Amino acid sequence: MTANANKKVLLIESQYFPPIYSYKTLIKHDILQIEKYEHYQKLSYRNRCYVAGPNGRMILSVPLSRGKNQRTVMKDVRISNEEKWQGLHWKTLVSAYRRSPWFEYYEADLQALFDKHFDFLLDWNMACLEWTNSKLGINMPVIFTDRYEKDVTGVTDARESILPGPVTEGPAEYTQVFQERTGFIPGLSILDLLFCEGKRALEILKND
Repeated sequence: MTANANKKVLLIESQYFPPIYSYKTLIKHDILQIEKYEHYQKLSYRNRCYVAGPNGRMILSVPLSRGKNQRTVMKDVRISNEEKWQGLHWKTLVSAYRRSPWFEYYEADLQALFDKHFDFLLDWNMACLEWTNSKLGINMPVIFTDRYEKDVTGVTDARESILPGPVTEGPAEYTQVFQERTGFIPGLSILDLLFCEGKRALEILKND
């Protein structure tokens, strides 16, 4: 896992519609490297993201075929498609963000993504990442690890450094859909910033 001497590489685990803080870190680098040979870890952003609802932060969690306690290499983690989780996630997003300024602008493309079938969590997360990067205007090479290394050099190792839980860091406050009711909620998925600020989202990330 060595980097080009002239390029800043961010090494991080695969995440489901990553939190805003992950993107704040990502845009300071030139190349994104996804760890695919680690063991799946529960209580992480690997299969969950958080969005804003009328009563506060809501979780969207991708069900896994062997449950949250599996010790499977990340590239082999399978999604449980027995329940219609994509439909449920989509309905939650529509309910939470249909009044946001930019949701309608992204709605058709995002719904098409949620209509696609995925068997592996890594593939789904990559599709979400590629969709989001395209909407933010981020054109960054994405590569994968070819083996697991605990200690790496020449890259920014952000694995296991961005975790769910109490969040105090985030971008400069922007106007959220339910802010008058809940106050500003930090630590949400990049989708929240995108739906609320649209084409200004990347500028907010860069200027914060």
